[in-house]
Amino acid sequence: MTTLQAVFEKARAEDRAALVGYLPAGFPTKDGAVAAATAMVEGGCDVIEIGLPYSDPLMDGPTIQDAVHRSLTNGTRIADVLRTVEQVARTGAATLVMTYWNPVDRYGPERFARDLASAGGAGTITPDLTPEEAGPWLEASRAAGIDTVFLIAPSSTEERIARVVECCTGFVYAASLMGVTGTRDTVSAAAEGLVKRARAHTTLPICVGLGVSSGAQAAEVARYADGVIVGSAFIKRLLDAPDEASGLAAVRALAEELARGVR
Repeated sequence: MTTLQAVFEKARAEDRAALVGYLPAGFPTKDGAVAAATAMVEGGCDVIEIGLPYSDPLMDGPTIQDAVHRSLTNGTRIADVLRTVEQVARTGAATLVMTYWNPVDRYGPERFARDLASAGGAGTITPDLTPEEAGPWLEASRAAGIDTVFLIAPSSTEERIARVVECCTGFVYAASLMGVTGTRDTVSAAAEGLVKRARAHTTLPICVGLGVSSGAQAAEVARYADGVIVGSAFIKRLLDAPDEASGLAAVRALAEELARGVR
């Protein structure tokens, strides 16, 4: 049983959805990212996505773009991402890397998969990698024993959903809307329909991301999804905090609120 499988089995046994939190490595600082992710786990996150900073984050909204820019300014490199994963994985949370494909391709798929596994990483989320081009990565991930997560969207056809979930081994990432990341006042109504469509093609857990920022929204999504993914809301707490201690307290409090919601 993989780390991710254990997380979702535990959540299912407790009759709740899993809580997944996202934070870029190197933000607000290299050590600060570890401290913030640890606070998120202490608050109730079951899974942590560590973002690999990239200069052209096409899927990311302004909040995550701001955090990624600060991370790059801090000189964050792949080695720092792997160190972050290693330290966060020690908390016991399943720890993934969310990354665009180009950095992995340049680093070397086999090398990246092997190094991530050595750091204790559970797998990757690759938002811009298509099934048609995923062969080398699937092979490298399988050899390293890590899970792969791909995205589906409300615009995905039935054929496309079937093709994408076939590549997934950890869970399926259901993007709740078309557009970039960011908090919203409401979660898109398309999310529930997308989850239902995906369930017709896979028995894997399905997690919903993009737009969740409160316990009430987390509770809404947890009614029909196996996991609730939150990123921008955590980052905003850190961006708005006057100092590091306040930021850590804020992300821990948000995680606690969201954890109550998924339950």
